[in-house]
Amino acid sequence: MAGSGTAHLRGDRALLSVRELVVEYPGKAGTVRAVSDVSFDVLPGETLGIVGESGCGKSTTGRAVLRLDRPTSGRIRFDGEWIERAGERRMRELRRRMQMIFQDPVASLNPRREVKDIVVEGLTVVGASAADRSAKAADVLAKVSLSDERFAGMLPRQLSGGQAQRVAIARALAVGPQLLLCDEPVSALDVSVQAQILNLISALKAEYDLTVVFIAHDLGVVRTISDKVMVMYLGKLCEFGEAEEVYDAPAHPYTRALLDSVPLTDPDERFTGPALDGDMPSPLSPPSGCRFRTRCPLARDRCAAEEPQVREVREGQYVACHYPLTEANEQPA
Repeated sequence: MAGSGTAHLRGDRALLSVRELVVEYPGKAGTVRAVSDVSFDVLPGETLGIVGESGCGKSTTGRAVLRLDRPTSGRIRFDGEWIERAGERRMRELRRRMQMIFQDPVASLNPRREVKDIVVEGLTVVGASAADRSAKAADVLAKVSLSDERFAGMLPRQLSGGQAQRVAIARALAVGPQLLLCDEPVSALDVSVQAQILNLISALKAEYDLTVVFIAHDLGVVRTISDKVMVMYLGKLCEFGEAEEVYDAPAHPYTRALLDSVPLTDPDERFTGPALDGDMPSPLSPPSGCRFRTRCPLARDRCAAEEPQVREVREGQYVACHYPLTEANEQPA
């Protein structure tokens, strides 16, 4: 990543470092460019929210970190170890320390196994005794408020969506992870249940000293849980910074358009910028220069000819835009 944008990469202090990540999928119709040259760091104990529209590459980024999707190029470092070329045996060991919670909680659970066995399946793989597995199952189920003994003997199909997601969280906790990747963990749940799961993740993060990457398309959800926020568009990083700064004073036109689309109860709190029009271009053939330019009301000739580099526009706030918004007048700088 060129220019002063490297300042937002915090190097040796980070538990997770991603450098120039590229994920592409060759196909008959062409190559899908899902993630293109994305770099970021997550410090120990921090929650990074990754947000953007469907198809922006945020979930692919999370899956690439765990090598569930193999990166085309780029580097990934976890706890001081570069892992992008690690063998499958080593990755199985590392995944016990990097757990993932998926969008569809019921589909992520083995339909033929009881809850008590699901939550300790990782311990079974490493040869933990039956007594240790039983004790751990009881402990982690209590942590996610499923301590009633009847839950332990249930199958996934007997659980509600919220209960199934609690089981998935308990399964992740059972192996003692350092990093928890949450891929749209509340998008399939009722609004009332979403708040419960978000509060649970926040509480467990503090209790277990977890580092969290939280992926979502809902900006309101990301704001409630994140310390830092990374906004993505069509496989690219658009904006990165402290959550409050990004939400209160967005520097990228795309970030602002996303915020403008969020319904708020107080109309005086809404931004008054231009709305986000049109559809996201195909990742098979992304636009030249800035990928957002075809939908950006501030686009100029330079935006088509030159790809913007990540640079610092305010202290701790970084944006990939030739004409970022300024806090003073919200016009191109």
